[in-house]
Amino acid sequence: MLRDVLCSFEGVSTWPCDEINYMWRHGNVRYPSDELPAERATPAVQAYMQKQFAWVAQRYQAHTVVEKTCANSLRVPFVARAVPDARYVFIHRDGIDTTGSAKLRWQAELDIPYLMQKVRFVPLTDLPYYGARYLWSRIYRLFSSEKRLAFWGPVLEEMPDILEQHSLNEVCALQWQRCVEKAEAAFADMAPERVIRVCYEDFVREPEEQLKRLLAFLELDVPEEMVCRTVATVSSNSIGKGRKSLDENEVKRLESLIGETLARYGYK
Repeated sequence: MLRDVLCSFEGVSTWPCDEINYMWRHGNVRYPSDELPAERATPAVQAYMQKQFAWVAQRYQAHTVVEKTCANSLRVPFVARAVPDARYVFIHRDGIDTTGSAKLRWQAELDIPYLMQKVRFVPLTDLPYYGARYLWSRIYRLFSSEKRLAFWGPVLEEMPDILEQHSLNEVCALQWQRCVEKAEAAFADMAPERVIRVCYEDFVREPEEQLKRLLAFLELDVPEEMVCRTVATVSSNSIGKGRKSLDENEVKRLESLIGETLARYGYK
C-alpha cells in the first residue's frame, strides 16, 4: 500500500513486481537464511544492486526509487552496504494482524501472473536453483497437513527447526517478531535522518497527515491536493482483520510467544 502510494507521484518509481528478494540474494543464493550479514555485501554484490537501482531510475525516469522487500528487515546492515545512499521507512503493524494475513500467503494457491512478474527479475544464473526450490515447495503443499508451502516469506536462521517445532500461526508470528526486532536494532545504530518510523494503523487512519510527514522526510515536493487525491482510497478496514481470523485461544498463545515485542509497539 505505502509503496504504491509513493510511486503514484511523478519521478518516484519501483520494479514492476512485488518484491526483488531474488536480486538481493544474488551472490548469496545458497546462504541458508535471509539474515545476510553486512560482510556478505561484497564489492560484486554492491555493484550489482546499484546497477539494478540505476536501471529503474533510467527506465522510468525516476529521481527516487522505492523498494519493498520484506526480508530486507532482517539484513539492514547488508542493505546499507549494498546501497549506501538509501533512506529507510520502517513501517510496523500489529503482529497478530500480520500473522493472520501471512498465514494466507503460506497456504496460497498457485498464481501464475504473479509468478511470471517476479521471474523476470530472477538473475539467469540463479534461475535453476530457484526453479527447483519452487517446484519442491509446491509439491510439499500437496502433502502438507496444514496445506502450506515448504517455505514462504522471510527465511529466518534455523528455519527448519522453527517449522518443525511450531504451528503455522506461530511461525508467522515469529517471522514478524524477528523482522521487527532485527530492523529496530539496526536502525538504532543508524543516523536518525536516514530513518523514519511509521505505524501502519496511524497511516491508514490519518493518511494525509502521515503521508505529508513521509514526503518531508523524503524531500519530495508534492501539492496538497495531490496528496489528498493519492490517499483517497486508503482504508483502515484491515485493522483487526487478522486477529478476527484467529480464535481467542490462538491469539492468547501468540501473545504469550511474541508478547514482549507486541507490547513494545503498543499492540498489547
